[in-house]
Amino acid sequence: MADVDRRGRRAYIGSFTAAGGHGITTASVADNGALTVLSGVRDVPDPAYLALSPQGDTLYAVSETAEGAVAAYRVHAGKPELLGSPVPVGGSGPTHLSLFAGHVLTANYGSGSVTALSVRPDGTLSDTPPIVLRHTGSGPHTPRQQGPHAHQVQPDPSGRWAVSVDLGTDSVRVCTLADGTFEVHRESALRPGSGPRHLAFHPHGRYAYVVNELTPTVTVCHWDADDGTLKPLAEVPVLPDAPVGDAYPSGIVASPDGRFVWTATRGEDVLSTFAVQGEELRLVATVACAGHWPRALTEAGGFLYVANERSGDVSWFAVDPDRGLPRHEGSIEVPAASCVVIGPDADEV
Repeated sequence: MADVDRRGRRAYIGSFTAAGGHGITTASVADNGALTVLSGVRDVPDPAYLALSPQGDTLYAVSETAEGAVAAYRVHAGKPELLGSPVPVGGSGPTHLSLFAGHVLTANYGSGSVTALSVRPDGTLSDTPPIVLRHTGSGPHTPRQQGPHAHQVQPDPSGRWAVSVDLGTDSVRVCTLADGTFEVHRESALRPGSGPRHLAFHPHGRYAYVVNELTPTVTVCHWDADDGTLKPLAEVPVLPDAPVGDAYPSGIVASPDGRFVWTATRGEDVLSTFAVQGEELRLVATVACAGHWPRALTEAGGFLYVANERSGDVSWFAVDPDRGLPRHEGSIEVPAASCVVIGPDADEV
């Protein structure tokens, strides 16, 4: 991969170095959604999930290892530049991270906890001890639910709450973070054995959609930001028929206009399109994900980007604006790809 300095929009792709990944791959994003690989950095092991600062000038990577750490990078026209040493999260196997209330939050699957790391004004990570909130509980699925397994943590659209999704306890926790204290405000139970993995909010903020890994479904929830309440309403299959073999949903995103929701399902290797109809989701169709084992799904600028982990590629799809159906447009090779983050135009950073 050549270190090419081009202006324009950037995509940052995480991967599993333990499975042959290149670390963090930077690609340019053309107006037609196409990706072109520019460079790669391999400063930390298994940078499986990435997040950009609101300004788009700092990239954060979670190192999904037994020790667990977060690295910060300065983003510019060339490849990302590591800012200091990675900071331990005080938990094992972190799978997701996001920014909230002046902190980087991580969901630590192995230890069943969420962590808050303080961020300095310049975007670098503070070396103050992490704030760790440990989940408790279990579920009926053996062996996946013998204890808590936090899989995702993110702010709600209002910015008042941090919401963590736990596969091991079949629940979603609504949390607060203030004055150095990370606390659970309310815990919402989902169907036992469903195995919630990731959550996407409707852009209007009234609904949340939880994709379940242990059963191929989406749980539609009502979200009340005033009192931080998540109420399950219905559970919808992500496939039109019973799975032929293994089917493990992974990513979920909502369209910016709130008309559609998309999910990715590993094993079946498909993307599912749902039409949003008030409090309901209607499955429209499924299409092949153009690879094997779609681990993560991202929407940006009318395109969907899929990180296909086991086939080692990232595919992009144009979205029909009327029906929401994805159409495969192209792919690039990225070994052990695990997530895709799309940044702003480089001239805007």
